Amino acid sequence: MDRAAKEELVSHYNGIFENAGVIVVTHYSGLSVPDLDELRHQMADVGGTVKVTKNRLVKLALAGTPNESVGEFFIGPTAIAFSDDPVAAPKVAANFAKANDNLKIIGGIMDGNVLDADGVKNLASLPSLDELRGQLVGLINSPATKLAGVLQAPAGQLARVIGAKAAEGDAA
Repeated sequence: MDRAAKEELVSHYNGIFENAGVIVVTHYSGLSVPDLDELRHQMADVGGTVKVTKNRLVKLALAGTPNESVGEFFIGPTAIAFSDDPVAAPKVAANFAKANDNLKIIGGIMDGNVLDADGVKNLASLPSLDELRGQLVGLINSPATKLAGVLQAPAGQLARVIGAKAAEGDAA
């Protein structure tokens, strides 16, 4: 790899570390290519990305930034998973790591805060942004539905009473 390509890759990594909502650092030693492709597909389904990193270049990209301390995670065969949704990438990575022992979660970064492996796993246990939106819509919609049911009940009862009186009058 020539110097220009390395500089471009360092600036690319720098952009990832500045703009991503969350970054999960993993070790993928022993992971087969089809397994890594499966992880990439699962991550893409939730709007995330998985990149195998060049550790020395990542450390150069992190130098002088608030996230420089994360550089200690980049030893050995390292990959990063990142997404704008702060829960999506950790959730997919944690679920994949449960199913495949060769993927190890090392740590991560969220909003400039360094997370250890347990912090990433705790983040993965939270509901995703779409799930939270669904719960919120359900909570907002629930009182309106109940109110409509309460308002319709007296009218329905009145119609049944009038119908019963009409049937009584026809019978007499």
